[in-house]
Amino acid sequence: MSITINLYYTGDNGKAKAFAEEMEKSGTAARIRSEKGNLRYDYFLPVNDSETVLLIDSWENQQALDIHHSSPMMQQILF
Repeated sequence: MSITINLYYTGDNGKAKAFAEEMEKSGTAARIRSEKGNLRYDYFLPVNDSETVLLIDSWENQQALDIHHSSPMMQQILF
């Protein structure tokens, strides 16, 4: 059973959008997309809220998601 997570990043002065842009520019988003079990990893900008970014993150199963969450890359994202 696949798992899809909708995450809303918010910030002031465009920080959420800057975060998503850096994830794409740095190649981090592409590396996540290439992880085994990743089905989708895409950022979206809501039309009615310029300070929020939506991330749709989808995985084949809980095990794939758990492996992603315990990866060194995830630790880089968090800090």
